[in-house]
Amino acid sequence: MIVLAVHDYIFKVVLIGDGAVGKTSLRLQYMGKGFSATYLMTIGADFAVAPVTINYDNHNYSCKLQIWDLAGQPRFKEVRSLFYQGAYGALAVYDKTRYDTYEHVIDWVNEVIKNRGKIPMVLLGNKKDICDDQAGMITCIGYDEGVRLAKKLSEMLGFEIPFYETSAKTGENVNEAFTVLTQAMVANALKKK
Repeated sequence: MIVLAVHDYIFKVVLIGDGAVGKTSLRLQYMGKGFSATYLMTIGADFAVAPVTINYDNHNYSCKLQIWDLAGQPRFKEVRSLFYQGAYGALAVYDKTRYDTYEHVIDWVNEVIKNRGKIPMVLLGNKKDICDDQAGMITCIGYDEGVRLAKKLSEMLGFEIPFYETSAKTGENVNEAFTVLTQAMVANALKKK
């Protein structure tokens, strides 16, 4: 006997940001597959599906997240536009140990706007574990800078962009970021009904 799961919503989510910021590791951590220290570059895009139940406005919604992990290297820019089709939310990721990835977030958000419009988003400063473990030995982008960037993105998009510092290695704030994004997508979908 085959039982088909029924979902209130099916949302396509894109993970955006420069190469090697930890997008794949965040996705794997969220999917319960743990962390791998070995870096494998994403070619084009990678894809996973996660069923989730979200409480929004005192109501539980059954959602299926189609999580698309987009290649961050510049050479994949031409094919990335295809993967934005149907996206309903985005996680914009930068590496707290690499300032250039922080500076490129606005370019990534503009790419989303160009290809998909203004969709719910969450900003993530990833690799918090490295900054915590090596405090004083390496320069990291501070929490306040992440908050400032989230505020700037909020002004660009016309709605609040939450910000989290995450660690794909330890799992810190990973589930919270996906939950907040899913709640924003449910809220957005309900507004459009």
